[in-house]
Amino acid sequence: MKYGSFIVGLIGLPTVLATTPTFAATQATQVTANASSNYAKTKYPIVFGHGMSGFIRVGTDPIGLDYWYQILPNLARNGANVWATRVSPFNSSEVRGEQLLAQVEDVIAITGSPKVNLIGHSHGGPTIRYVAGIKPQYVASLTTVGAPHKGSPVSDFILNIRDAAPILETPIVAAVNLLSKAIVWAQGLDPNSFPHDSLAGANSLSLAGSAKFNQRFPIGMPTTACGEGAYTQQGIYNYSFAGVGTITNILDVDSVLKVTSLLIDGGKDNDGLVPRCSAKFGKTIRDNYNWNHLDEVNQVLGLKALFAPDPVDVYRQHANRLKLQGL
Repeated sequence: MKYGSFIVGLIGLPTVLATTPTFAATQATQVTANASSNYAKTKYPIVFGHGMSGFIRVGTDPIGLDYWYQILPNLARNGANVWATRVSPFNSSEVRGEQLLAQVEDVIAITGSPKVNLIGHSHGGPTIRYVAGIKPQYVASLTTVGAPHKGSPVSDFILNIRDAAPILETPIVAAVNLLSKAIVWAQGLDPNSFPHDSLAGANSLSLAGSAKFNQRFPIGMPTTACGEGAYTQQGIYNYSFAGVGTITNILDVDSVLKVTSLLIDGGKDNDGLVPRCSAKFGKTIRDNYNWNHLDEVNQVLGLKALFAPDPVDVYRQHANRLKLQGL
């Protein structure tokens, strides 16, 4: 859903394929560091896909901010061949998926690896599933983090406001599309190098939109309300993990997610934007971390609950899990 950036509360508003932007604008970025161990050295590169309103990095040193805060450099220090990708901050799962697919093909061409391990946060979950559905031969594993596979009531709430007051649609969509362009501009790119469609994004992440997407791309999806999905399908290993926290650190601006959490089952069993059961996909590593939706990518600036697991450690351990599976 949002899914996934330090800009909270705006989860976009969905569909229909638009023209994929020029490849230069969507190029994947390899994250490197001096390796001190082989703990996270997987057979295939690990490619990360951000959520709605996401990015690779905004701003420049010393005040630049990485979306996957401290996670990718740590993996690189532990031997991983790791890549960050950039897609439209707000658009449909299909448009974002086509953009990601182009970057996956680039990583494969550059590295000579026949496959990649894909990790997607929030709307990045359906985005990586699209790639696996279109080109399963490129994918060794899928890992989704706090992803709204069955949709989010928050998206439906926004769409219901639109339906109740149609006059608001044009200004709201224009405002969120402007935000989408601003996120691209903040990465030093031409804002018009990406298609921006916040309404398409919201429709994709609604309950109905997600159900339609799941019919087309069923790999790894549970067949029961809150069960496990297939652990392997078409040679692809499927994993997921998620949080169920909201206010996890009172010093963190993402505490605003407490407000959106109340739209989901009265504030219970969700990370502020995504219900726990909606985040279930493939083999569940854990679905009740004391993390909110931004904690899942170690935002903002690594602030989290005092005794909650460090997201950096969790991602490193997962890379080792993939390594031990021969992936």
